[in-house]
Amino acid sequence: MDRFTFYLLCVAVTLPVPSAVQAEAPIVAVVLSPLEAAEVPAQQTGVLREIVVSEGGIVAEGETLARLDDRQAKLDVAKADLESSQTKARATNQIRVQFAEKSLAVAKAELERSQESISQFAKSISQSQLDVEKLTVEKLTLEAAQAKHELELDDFAWKLKQQEVAEAKLRLAQHEVQAPFAGTVALIWARRGEWVELGAPVVRLVAIDKLRAEGFLDVDLLKDDLLGKEVLFRSGKGEQAISTKGTLRFISPEMDPVTRQVRVWAEIANPEGTLRAGLQGTLEIVE
Repeated sequence: MDRFTFYLLCVAVTLPVPSAVQAEAPIVAVVLSPLEAAEVPAQQTGVLREIVVSEGGIVAEGETLARLDDRQAKLDVAKADLESSQTKARATNQIRVQFAEKSLAVAKAELERSQESISQFAKSISQSQLDVEKLTVEKLTLEAAQAKHELELDDFAWKLKQQEVAEAKLRLAQHEVQAPFAGTVALIWARRGEWVELGAPVVRLVAIDKLRAEGFLDVDLLKDDLLGKEVLFRSGKGEQAISTKGTLRFISPEMDPVTRQVRVWAEIANPEGTLRAGLQGTLEIVE
């Protein structure tokens, strides 16, 4: 080894090692889409009687969007109510049980008197008469038990009718198409007067208060603690620039073997409704 080579090695050893450059926050190209979107279907078959909302309208969760012709359903509810009232009257009628119990009490009293009479005067009542009175008591005991059993059956019948009332009311309620979540009416599929099949879409509803920013992140930039991190969505330039915060909600467990990327998406708050689905931008994961 010559002197010059030895000198370079000494310099290399004595020079300070530069500190590692801080890694930049991962940035992902993303597209916004609705966090919640649904083709709200008809839950019954029938003629569409009324469209309550209009395209672009904002609705609350549970708000009525459209109504089908429900006249037959209302008649079914009224019929079920009447049948329930009828079975209730029968199930709550204690007269049969009370009569059977009274008859049994009288028969038992008569048998006791006969037995007392025999104890005092052996031949005051014949054995055949005593057997008839015993048989009457046994018969009325069974009749009282049967009356109670029939009352229990009537109570079950009443409960079944109450269930039928609930089912009829549910079918009636299903003639209304209701919003499953708060959002904006993006499209109305059906028109008033049209025949609508069960499960056919009536209204397309999208939630705009929260959006999904979805893209692909290089697997080399992944860290174990990225999920739940704050993110910053940016779109546009200059005066048209938009910037808003959100939260990273999903990192796919699967990697594309060609691009070595994984799918990720973040939830972006949009309380003012300024962001629209389809908007492209970047997502910066704040470390």
